[in-house]
Amino acid sequence: MLGRFNKGQGEPRALQPAPVVTASNGAAIVPATEAEPYGDDFLTLKVELHRHLIDRFNLTALENASKDEILNEIRPIVREFVRSRNVPLNARELDQLTSDTADEMLGLGPIEPLLKDDSIADILINTHKHVFIERRGVLEETSIRFRDEAHLLRVVNKIVSAIGRRVDESSPMVDARLEDGSRVNIAVRPISVDGPLVSIRKFSKHPYSLERLIAFNSIRQPMVDMLRIAVQARKSILVSGGTGSGKTTLLNALSSYIPSAERLITIEDAAELQLQQPHVGRLETRPPNVEGKGEVRQRELVKNALRMRPDRIIVGEVRGEEAFDMLQAMNTGHEGSMTTIHANTPRDALSRLEQMVGMAGMPMTHESIRAQIASAIDIIVQTQRLSDGGRRVISISELTGMEGNVVQLQELYHFVRREVTAEGKIIGEFRATGVRPRFAQEAATLGHHFAKDAFNPQVAL
Repeated sequence: MLGRFNKGQGEPRALQPAPVVTASNGAAIVPATEAEPYGDDFLTLKVELHRHLIDRFNLTALENASKDEILNEIRPIVREFVRSRNVPLNARELDQLTSDTADEMLGLGPIEPLLKDDSIADILINTHKHVFIERRGVLEETSIRFRDEAHLLRVVNKIVSAIGRRVDESSPMVDARLEDGSRVNIAVRPISVDGPLVSIRKFSKHPYSLERLIAFNSIRQPMVDMLRIAVQARKSILVSGGTGSGKTTLLNALSSYIPSAERLITIEDAAELQLQQPHVGRLETRPPNVEGKGEVRQRELVKNALRMRPDRIIVGEVRGEEAFDMLQAMNTGHEGSMTTIHANTPRDALSRLEQMVGMAGMPMTHESIRAQIASAIDIIVQTQRLSDGGRRVISISELTGMEGNVVQLQELYHFVRREVTAEGKIIGEFRATGVRPRFAQEAATLGHHFAKDAFNPQVAL
């Protein structure tokens, strides 16, 4: 067995104490858990042990090995490694370390500990030499490395093969997702000049609620109450923002207020939404196969969703001609639908939406497109990732109709920046503009009432 996996490097060498594996800010890359008796030091041991093992074994042969075979091979090496580090582990802890290490070798190798760390939002691999993470909105470089480019490519192929895709010179870009739903984008040579680039947007195991976003200072209670009433009153909502600003997180949180009796259909490029309702149908686009056939775009999925008797349609993100079909759905009995869009301001979001509808190729004037938008969309929620890494809902606006050929917006809430501390932290406050939403009376007839000072501009929220 040893000859099958071992690279023939001889007996395990005595190792010098390894430096603690930390990010650039000095924090351990993976937090301690109750099952790990020595906290960060134990996790550091696991990372160093994994690095030692990939130097010892034939990784290509390991891909076809079972967990039992790997356990039999690595158990004596783990025992020798722990002894050389003078780490006092009992038999149960040693078995746990061996099992965890085998899982990592069968999984995604060096980044497996990062995937298990719930405090990490993004994992960014810049060739085999550099691995960055985003934690609490701040990018940090870790000391994790892949052995070489071939090692990283093996991990990449493990990701894409799990969903029936491939990545090589003829198809150098691919979008994929992990078993837990985390979204992955991969680019390899020749388009990535220095080696493979992998971006992983992790899938939260615990969906965010608007109450949790209040705790993170992303939004305030009166704003949450207004959005809750808007959702329950079946107002169609567009969440706008830049990359990494929290659009999908907010969309997930908003969807929790949809009544459980309604049937929802979700449409996404890569399934990320975590709806809590019992009656949810999930649709996902499909890229073309090797022969260039079999592609299913979002537009076809939106059309198909209309035949599935949905009460609401939730599109993960509109980015093309499917915007026309989405607006049609909102205007023809599917009020309360939601989607996200990449834009820097609510007005930019309307302009982008207008351009996307034009991509559908329908013979429509600009005025008729804007009238469709004004009729279909009720609320635009603008999110932004600030320079200190914090994510905020910086504006909530209501569409009030057309004036001439211009879509009218009235802002209900906004975030006001006051100062920036010496550490770069942005200090500000949320305030109402003093304008009450036009649907307030309609909401009242449904039994939804706003607090007395919900729209008082003199009071910081």
